[in-house]
Amino acid sequence: MSNDLLKPKDAVLVFAAFASAYFISTLIRAITATLSPVLTQELSLQAHELGLLAGGFSLGFAMVQIPMGDWLDRYGPKKTALVLMGFAVLGCIAFALAQNFYGLWLARILTGVGVSGCLMAPLTGNRRWLTPASQMRANSWLLMAGSLGMLMSTLPVQWLLPITGWRVMFMGVGVILLVSMLAIFAWVPRWQNKVIEQRSDHQGHRAPSPAQQGWRASYSQVMVHPYFRRTVPIGFMGYGSLLAIQTLWAGPWMVNVDHYSQVQSAQGLFAINLAMMFCFGWWGWAVPRFQSRGITVQALVNNAYPLCLLSLGVMVFVGPGYGAVTLTCYCLTSSVIAMVQPTVGLSFPSHLAGKALCAYNLVIFLGIFAVQWGLGLMIDAFGAAGFAQEDSYKAAFFVDLCCCSVAYLYFLMAKDDNSRDI
Repeated sequence: MSNDLLKPKDAVLVFAAFASAYFISTLIRAITATLSPVLTQELSLQAHELGLLAGGFSLGFAMVQIPMGDWLDRYGPKKTALVLMGFAVLGCIAFALAQNFYGLWLARILTGVGVSGCLMAPLTGNRRWLTPASQMRANSWLLMAGSLGMLMSTLPVQWLLPITGWRVMFMGVGVILLVSMLAIFAWVPRWQNKVIEQRSDHQGHRAPSPAQQGWRASYSQVMVHPYFRRTVPIGFMGYGSLLAIQTLWAGPWMVNVDHYSQVQSAQGLFAINLAMMFCFGWWGWAVPRFQSRGITVQALVNNAYPLCLLSLGVMVFVGPGYGAVTLTCYCLTSSVIAMVQPTVGLSFPSHLAGKALCAYNLVIFLGIFAVQWGLGLMIDAFGAAGFAQEDSYKAAFFVDLCCCSVAYLYFLMAKDDNSRDI
């Protein structure tokens, strides 16, 4: 294992290459929140259509996770990321050229497929290339780079929009993706596929190694793992809700509930994502120190996540006018959920790390898709039932609060396991 560890200089270059890719991935994911007023006006979108359009990215992302786990373990982060990112470039071009809702939706799905490996690839590589303490730090800083991408999707996009329009903007994003691909090609090392030694039974027959058992057998090991099963509901609802709101519904909430202008909404999104960028940077510094003192990620979630539920409750029950403040508090207090994802990879041996991480990422992005589309459906449904627009949003978010609370209770009550050491 020690032979696989990267030298500090090489580790920095690898981190920079993948961080640039993840930066662009999150920019593309979050840009719909800023563009939602423009797209709604140009295409006459209803709330459920806006949710479906944004959710197309998450749907494409989720579609690739299961096979991608096998590709990452077999072919490595470099090849997998490069091949998939080629589809993201095509998706950006298709989005820029699309003339109707369905064209935009299919382009978002293609883009989601293309950037689906921008986080899973470095997480898989870090499992082999870095020590456990360095992994937690690097993974948190990757999330910080992602928050920077979300930050750039707010005010900078709003400023550029009158100059370039959103179509030229997506063409430019495609070009930046190509530059990131060149960095990954140049700096990320080749993947040496580990073949686990076979063992003979008492009759002398050689049992198949995990690498030879097939992806179904490998994924079955992941699915039955106690810690993985414990984290599924909070990953689906907790992390799914955070990203669904941060990358889409925060913008419409500020416009339709708090009555912000488009510029004020973009400023609010900028503040939210700036706070999240510093928050993930802090997690990267703090988590290794917490662990050295015996404070596990599980303990952090147990004690910090109720603050997230409280923040969401304040959003629902406090009158309009505090949108940017309450949304920022909600996102910051939800960020502890992001620390769970790296621990899933650490719960498995290195030859299963890619599959475990991708399986959990599938859970998260199915949650994002469900919450993005589900909130839109509920907002329209409550509106059709006679609710005022502001009350429709609040009722939909209250349902989300209830679901997140149930997921948290399951995380608390599920059977204990090796996660106590992570």
